[in-house]
Amino acid sequence: MKHGKRYTAAAALVDFSKTYEVNEAFAKVQEIATAKFDETIEAHIKLGVDPRQADQQVRGTVVLPNGTGKSVRVLVIAKGEKADIAEKAGADIVGAEEIIAKIQNENYLDFDVIITSPDMMGQLGRVARILGPKGLMPSPKAGTITQDIAKAIAETKAGKVEYRVDKTAIVHCIIGKKSFGPEKLKENFDTLMDAIVKAKPAAAKGTYLKSVYIAPAMGPGVRVNVRG
Repeated sequence: MKHGKRYTAAAALVDFSKTYEVNEAFAKVQEIATAKFDETIEAHIKLGVDPRQADQQVRGTVVLPNGTGKSVRVLVIAKGEKADIAEKAGADIVGAEEIIAKIQNENYLDFDVIITSPDMMGQLGRVARILGPKGLMPSPKAGTITQDIAKAIAETKAGKVEYRVDKTAIVHCIIGKKSFGPEKLKENFDTLMDAIVKAKPAAAKGTYLKSVYIAPAMGPGVRVNVRG
């Protein structure tokens, strides 16, 4: 894969044969995140699990102490009192059958997270094929199917992120923006890593944390020294 001049210049600053200590890694990411906009910083964690096995899935949510730096558009699918609660709690879009129909017929996807009450899941199932591949389908594990709509909205707006191992056994997760600085990014990173370690499946054998990289969205990854 051919990279641009800026990526190549950033890559020249990284020693790919080295595993950086955490503080050093975040300092390096600050150095190589040279885009003219405030770059998103991501963590990529390779786990010693077999995602094909149901008992080795790693998935959950965690509220990052410093948020993600990203404005999150929340859609709430609910009716009656729960719809009223959602509006008061700061949901960006609130609706029921009419929004589901819009997703189904117009491929409407102008939101980042869907939160819903359990009673609406039967109807949401009609658009699972649209939402599922985009990671937008609500789930109990993500805390997006809930009776406590207000709490779910508050946590999502405060910086709740979902982590989920993909088919290559890697978790990809946003941990903030370059403008956060190394200290706040490290706080978010530590919170995420603690959650992933606690989510280790009992069936996972051997080394759980195979490798961990942090990277600006537009730049190369820096390998971080973690133990597990």
